[in-house]
Amino acid sequence: MSDVLLETKGLHRSFGGVHAVKDVSFDVPAGAIKAVIGPNGAGKTTLFNLIAGTLTPHRGDVVFRGQAITGRKPHAVAALGIARTFQTTKLFPHMTVLENVMMGRHTRTRSGFLAGMLNMPWTWREYRQTQEKAQTILDDLGLAAHAGETACNLSFGCQRLVEFARALATEPSLLLLDEPAAGLNIYETQELSKLILRIRDTGVTCLVVEHDMSLVMNISDEVVVLDQGQKIAEGPPAAIQRNPEVIRVYLGDDHA
Repeated sequence: MSDVLLETKGLHRSFGGVHAVKDVSFDVPAGAIKAVIGPNGAGKTTLFNLIAGTLTPHRGDVVFRGQAITGRKPHAVAALGIARTFQTTKLFPHMTVLENVMMGRHTRTRSGFLAGMLNMPWTWREYRQTQEKAQTILDDLGLAAHAGETACNLSFGCQRLVEFARALATEPSLLLLDEPAAGLNIYETQELSKLILRIRDTGVTCLVVEHDMSLVMNISDEVVVLDQGQKIAEGPPAAIQRNPEVIRVYLGDDHA
């Protein structure tokens, strides 16, 4: 895991007088699961938005595979190989599960509106290939039985898995998971841990924002801790658990 896949260099983003992310720098090694933790308001989701292109930093750079991608639009970032999920599921509620996952393939297809209107033969081949790829992903995640169901009719846990499937359909090198365990019960969270490890084992690097400390400590190779927009610690999970500054942030001065 020595090769660096993603680097953030001095990222800074403020809203009015509030520094949501302040000079945050860290590396994500290829093949790793790296977690970003911190109390509410620490700047974790803002950091993800800066990496994914939803927000543009006021200072600093995001470097992916040695190339600066700062300021690129989300679709351009996705095309480079960075996919993400969200705190709350953002599926197309009235489309089927299969159709939702197929939507994730748009960065890997050539068909446009004009080609579709002209009914070109290669567009139908590409459509079938997209459908087959999406179905394979659903099979791998145990969602094959739900392929024809409307997304809004699924349980929350299943909707979360569909969002994972759609992200994987983009064929990412880096997967950004924003609080993937939010709203899940204990059993679902345990299954989620296994899924993230499986995804990593297929060669997809994972950067995870999460509040569930048991999940973070069980699956992470490295952990970054944010507080009030600043990085206060970084290292392997065992070291983070013993770090006095991290303990102070989470439990107060008396425990530290």
